[in-house]
Amino acid sequence: MEPRFLLLSDVAAELNVSDSQVYHMVRSGELPAVKIGGRGQWRVERARLEEYIQQKYAETAEWVRGNPLTDRDGE
Repeated sequence: MEPRFLLLSDVAAELNVSDSQVYHMVRSGELPAVKIGGRGQWRVERARLEEYIQQKYAETAEWVRGNPLTDRDGE
């Protein structure tokens, strides 16, 4: 069974980005997370990560629709 909550380093590995990028996404509110324990360790719920990924797919698809490839050779 997969854990419900992920460390920021686990999220970084899943997204193939740096730990600092994930920390920035969490601190900016882009990626929902919670602080757990006395030291306030950040955790991202796996379900929220999957929702975030789906949101990024939707945003990317919208961007692609608004920015179609053009023929650079004029053919």
